[in-house]
Amino acid sequence: MTDNQESLNAQDKTPSGSATLPLRPPCERLSGHKSSVCSRSYFVVVMVFFHVYIINVIALLFYVHYSSGQEDASRSRDAPGSNHQRPESRRPPSKAEFLRDVSLTRVEGIRVGHVQRLSLVPGKVHEMRTLSLKPLLFEIPEFLSDDECRVVMQLAQLKGLMESQLMVQEGQEELAKELNLSPEEIFNLLDINQDGQLQLHEILTHSRVRDGIWLTPENLREIYAGLKADKDGNGLLSLEEFRVLSSDAFQRFLVQRGVKRSQLVRNSRHTWLYQGKGAHQVLQDIKERVTRLTRLPSTLVDLSEPLQVVRYEEGGHYHAHHDSGPVYPETACTHTRMAANTSTPFETSCRYITVLFYLNSVEGGGETAFPVADNRTYDEVSLIQNDVDLLDTRRNCDKSNLRVKPTKGTAVFWYNYLSDGRGWVGEQDEYALHGGCVVTHGTKWVANKWINIDPDYQRQARFQQLVSQQPEEMMMMASV
Repeated sequence: MTDNQESLNAQDKTPSGSATLPLRPPCERLSGHKSSVCSRSYFVVVMVFFHVYIINVIALLFYVHYSSGQEDASRSRDAPGSNHQRPESRRPPSKAEFLRDVSLTRVEGIRVGHVQRLSLVPGKVHEMRTLSLKPLLFEIPEFLSDDECRVVMQLAQLKGLMESQLMVQEGQEELAKELNLSPEEIFNLLDINQDGQLQLHEILTHSRVRDGIWLTPENLREIYAGLKADKDGNGLLSLEEFRVLSSDAFQRFLVQRGVKRSQLVRNSRHTWLYQGKGAHQVLQDIKERVTRLTRLPSTLVDLSEPLQVVRYEEGGHYHAHHDSGPVYPETACTHTRMAANTSTPFETSCRYITVLFYLNSVEGGGETAFPVADNRTYDEVSLIQNDVDLLDTRRNCDKSNLRVKPTKGTAVFWYNYLSDGRGWVGEQDEYALHGGCVVTHGTKWVANKWINIDPDYQRQARFQQLVSQQPEEMMMMASV
């Protein structure tokens, strides 16, 4: 037998415990369990990798969440309305330092007549009804209790009410001389549609804004006749006809003839009531309730105007107007003027929201009129047409699209600006035009709470930080 054959025979012998098995893959050796063993091994390997992957993903999510939390906390400490200002920040920051991390919540109107249930005070549910969508306008009955209405009126009487408007402002001629405006420049300033003639509504608008006198088209024709201004009698003033008039000719004529209170743009008396720390508890409660109603940050409400209380006697009225004006690059908001870093001569009251409270029920008249509420379009020129002046709340309140009857304790609130689509103040809502109808019987008491917000986010943020650094001084300036 050869060596090879011996070797083969030796390999074929398999005594128990001593035989040497050949090196084969386990699946080949255990043919009967080949598929099950391979499957289990593969399954174990896959599951190990799968669990490792899941653990890594969870760890990554925790890391991202923790990092974001730190960044958010840092931003909230630096936010303009935050109570956690960094102590080393003692200067007005640049625009780049303010991030748009604050959004203004707007109450949804849904549709006219829609009712929402609100929890504004403990143990009571208020119903808020949508009155219009243009402007976004709501009514809340029983917003104030009878006692609260009484206290506000008594506090206003105790402080003392003053005339809401002066009779005639003088000194316009001196102002024109200081600006060194020629008659042509003044004419072009008044000629809104630039047609080369001054129409009735252009003169009326100018007189109402400048002089505070509410002239009607008939009044204006009388003035033209008295001044012999309209030579051809067509009711229009050409540049040649305008040249013969001095800049305050209308005022002199009105002073000579005499101006009645009923001819003023606003015929009422008013005062302001501070609502901050130390104020009467009722005034503080009203401010907190307004904060919950509007769903705005309390800082914005705290830094807004004090509560204005107004009394209209019989015959009192307020012709249609906007509570706030459009804001242009050269215009500054009155409440943030100290933070505007500009010497612009143009200011406007940036009143984002108006909340109006009726402190008593009026016997006759006194409705709050919205002449163009929910109109399909807004056209300023069409407000005065064919001697029908929709702005005139003494004669044409019945022609307004919407009138709210003054009922004791009821509040109405509306937005004077649209949204910019990014959670901040947008353009002026022209449909928010409103006025107080003439009081025909009795007396009318109302209060206004305006919430002031600058459409320029950077200016509002700078203002809030300045107030946080010098609260007492800035709060006094903001209240003026």
